[in-house]
Amino acid sequence: MKKFLQKVCLLVLPLLALMYPLDKLLSAGLKRVHGEGGGDIGELEVMRDIYDGKINSDIVIYGSSRAWIQINSSILEDSLKKQVYNLGIDGHNFHLQYMRHRELLKHNRKPQMIVLSVDIFSLQRRADLYEYSQFMPYMLWNENMYNFTSTYQGFNKTDYFIPLMRYAGKTEVLDVIVRNLTHDIPDYRTKGFRGMHADWNDDFDNARKTGVKYTIHYDTASIRLFEQFIRECKKDNIQLVTIYAPEYIEGQQFIAGRADLFNLYRRFFEKYHIPFLDFTNDELCFDKKYFYNSMHLNYIGADLFTSKLAHRLKALQTDN
Repeated sequence: MKKFLQKVCLLVLPLLALMYPLDKLLSAGLKRVHGEGGGDIGELEVMRDIYDGKINSDIVIYGSSRAWIQINSSILEDSLKKQVYNLGIDGHNFHLQYMRHRELLKHNRKPQMIVLSVDIFSLQRRADLYEYSQFMPYMLWNENMYNFTSTYQGFNKTDYFIPLMRYAGKTEVLDVIVRNLTHDIPDYRTKGFRGMHADWNDDFDNARKTGVKYTIHYDTASIRLFEQFIRECKKDNIQLVTIYAPEYIEGQQFIAGRADLFNLYRRFFEKYHIPFLDFTNDELCFDKKYFYNSMHLNYIGADLFTSKLAHRLKALQTDN
């Protein structure tokens, strides 16, 4: 038995010694991925900035796609004379927004202000690890990432601990790495933001035809984490400002329990004395030309909204 184990070790150890440098090589290539294509590529750019310590901003924007698509970092910088970065994450709720917050504080200086964009999805949680490749370069032996992503459908637990395992079978990721090595293209996002050059699509009209309202399914763990985050910002002396970005007015009527959600948010914000800037009755909400679907502003609407937000944030800075 002892000789058998020795033979196994002689076979396995050289293999493991080779797997780690190959893992490092693939991860380095994936970290460099940028440019046109959207999806995971924009998220990879943001994750790279987090782990390379390149955010280091006075004001950081948190939220979902309703943050990174709708809040123009450059406009806020020009207006507020502060460094701004948009950390909005596509398709994920507060659970993974908070994970990014933890990694941000680990690798960058603490922001003076966090602007948290909340919406109907913030306190829910999806089952799958949407746009999973953004995590791949950083997940090996990363305890924080393991704790926050391992319960999603996407990776096996061994993927977090054994080099190269998470790349097995991910041919689309390998294709992206190779393609990016041969093209010199600009980043997809600017300081985490990208405005959408798109006109109104059929998403809302098709949903309205069904006559079925969207129902919010709350995630208890996310609600607890949300309150924990508020307390931590208070403890760390980070000014927290919460916002609800514009939604197309007719779309607001197709959310079941929407009033209950706003009451839940307001209870938290009143309890901890957190400013809540609600733009759901703003004039932008009444004109389709500023949206490409009921939940997202196009680039014209985003710039107009960001200018309005800058004015409100400037007033809060003056008050403090």
